[in-house]
Amino acid sequence: MAYSFGASCAALGDATRRAIFERVAARPTAVGELARGLPVSRPAVSQHLRVLKDAGLVQESSEGTRRIYRVDPRGIGAMRDWLDAHWGSALEAFKDFADGEV
Repeated sequence: MAYSFGASCAALGDATRRAIFERVAARPTAVGELARGLPVSRPAVSQHLRVLKDAGLVQESSEGTRRIYRVDPRGIGAMRDWLDAHWGSALEAFKDFADGEV
């Protein structure tokens, strides 16, 4: 699987998916537990998880009859690599902007 910053950003562009991702990032979690407290159905949570999985942000494993979702470090690594590659120029641009505001 190729990990893409663009796919990751697109997947996290939805507020419900961000909430699901944040819960999974806090600790590995089953679908039923993720669905509790969200304003969407359990099948909708499963669909959101599929988008996150396709974007390389989460991975799943089986524990008995449950599917447990956890953060996929490879997808997070791809996001980090992209940000690291652009961070220096972003800081420089911000510095130039801030210097011009004085």
